[in-house]
Amino acid sequence: MQFVSPLTRGRLVRRYKRFLADVALEDGQEITAHCPNPGAMLGLNAPGLPVWLSRSPDPKRKLAHTLELVEADGGLVGVNTMHPNRLVAEALAEDRLAELTGYATHRREVRFGAASRVDFLLEGADARRCWLEVKNCHLMRGGGLAEFPDCVAARSAKHLRELAAMAQAGDRAVVVFVIQRTDCDRFAACADLDPVFAQTLAAVRQQGVEVYAYACDISPDTVRLSRPVAVI
Repeated sequence: MQFVSPLTRGRLVRRYKRFLADVALEDGQEITAHCPNPGAMLGLNAPGLPVWLSRSPDPKRKLAHTLELVEADGGLVGVNTMHPNRLVAEALAEDRLAELTGYATHRREVRFGAASRVDFLLEGADARRCWLEVKNCHLMRGGGLAEFPDCVAARSAKHLRELAAMAQAGDRAVVVFVIQRTDCDRFAACADLDPVFAQTLAAVRQQGVEVYAYACDISPDTVRLSRPVAVI
């Protein structure tokens, strides 16, 4: 995934009201940017951290800038939660996900479960239907271990239970955690921040839901799904 325009570097002044971030640009200007991330952003919201912003060409947008990347732990971390679905769509189109090859169509936002929409429904003549949910992950507290979620994620737990129902009905059901970091080699559910989610993930794996995690290559120009990491 290529950023549509060159990113602008600055320093985070504060992140607040979940979706707003004040940033001091390198030219001395201070702006308010859209922060497309409803999570806690633990370790990525400290004032003074270097950040990278995109700028929309749409003159009607209330906030022209969007917070895209944070420099933390010696590398770049993607915080835009809109990107993982795009990254997976790109990888599916290029047949780069070894676990999800052989499907002729990749439909997006298909209704399933109790008033929900699954991120992707994969279908092919010689394969079982595959219900695919994508989750963004950017928390790493040490040791190369990526964790999800970084706050209570009741809606995500609900999605897991809906996937389990599809698996029990005979279809494939898959959740892919997209780790928008380059410094992780393992993934685990974050049991101390959301024990219900961790318990639910363990339970649905026993019910047939497949769980995968992929790290990304990240630069100020591109973000790309790159390599699988171990799920523990």
